[in-house]
Amino acid sequence: MPQPSSADQAYPASSVDWISKLISFDTTSRLSNLDLIDFIRAYLEQQGLQCVLTHDRSGKKANLFATIPSATGATTGGIVLSGHTDVVPVDGQAWTTDPFVASIRDGRLYGRGACDMKGFVGVTLQLVPMMIGARLAHPVHLAYSYDEEVGCVGAPGMIEDLVKRGVNPSACVVGEPTSMRTIVAHKGINAYRCRVHGHAAHSSLTNRGLNAIEYAARIICMIRDIADSHKADGPFDEAFDVPYTTVQASMIRGGIALNTVPDLCEFEFEYRNLPDTSSEEILRRIQAYIDQDVVPRMKSENAAGRVEIEQLAKSPGLDVAEKEAITQLVRALTNDYEVRKVAYGTEAGLFQKAGVPAVICGPGNIEQAHRPDEYVALDQIAQCEKFLTALIRGQTPNGV
Repeated sequence: MPQPSSADQAYPASSVDWISKLISFDTTSRLSNLDLIDFIRAYLEQQGLQCVLTHDRSGKKANLFATIPSATGATTGGIVLSGHTDVVPVDGQAWTTDPFVASIRDGRLYGRGACDMKGFVGVTLQLVPMMIGARLAHPVHLAYSYDEEVGCVGAPGMIEDLVKRGVNPSACVVGEPTSMRTIVAHKGINAYRCRVHGHAAHSSLTNRGLNAIEYAARIICMIRDIADSHKADGPFDEAFDVPYTTVQASMIRGGIALNTVPDLCEFEFEYRNLPDTSSEEILRRIQAYIDQDVVPRMKSENAAGRVEIEQLAKSPGLDVAEKEAITQLVRALTNDYEVRKVAYGTEAGLFQKAGVPAVICGPGNIEQAHRPDEYVALDQIAQCEKFLTALIRGQTPNGV
């Protein structure tokens, strides 16, 4: 929907108001996020900040990156505050209230994205005037991405751009919901689509066809074997909630009729690897089985047999060192020194891969994300405000 110009727009004042406004934009990953991005950009430009947008190929989605300079005018180095703007669908979920109209009850703010992760984004926006007036020792960067929920698709373009521009941040805080606790590691995300091509025939003449479903099943069983081997033999990292690499096939489509040999079967599979486990090696094992076993068997039946694998999403794991200044800083500000590692993925691994040490710390509990009646507790918002205010006002060790 069109947004008023910055001259006419009354922007939210409190974090709760900001979060509520962000919830009102339906930024489900399958849709454009430009209305929300334009609203944020107009606000930041009204505050005198410059915004850099990086778009997807369609031009219907964008990342936004903005910098609040230090007191000396420096725009390089400093800390990135990172959040994604997209949310997961509400289809088929039984919500008590409209998911895109924020509501408050029992000390909780409800709405799609309240927890994951418009809560954090809203707090960062509310604090912009304070940042501008704080005479920062180091610049603060705001990084708002698209399509995180479908495999961290948007952030790589934004990170590539800031590297090219020489922004060189010293550290990053990704505000995914952690109940304001410090998360120092997460697994990598790897998602693929496999297409198995056979040859159609009447089911009474199976010798003249090539059953794509049956050969897809062979590959799926092999993927399960890989999953079982990681579960049984590791490697393991007991600090993770699931302490080994997980692998699964999650969606499958194939066949057109009971009496037809199917000529196509597609399935998706994913694996979430421990940060020190090679994601490439897992794919190589699957590809080798296809090339050396499955395809030769298929072609022995029918020359039409072939298999294709398409990468859908890939994002590296995170494993920030305890000695990093940002780790020490976030631990000090949250008074949280427990080592926590999680199975879900975030954009923190992408920042780390680009040479920017990153930790995860944000308001809300991940167990409330993606569910009907998603919420963030109001006291979590208050804790986030306190944490970011301390971070911004220069309570930083050397190196950040």
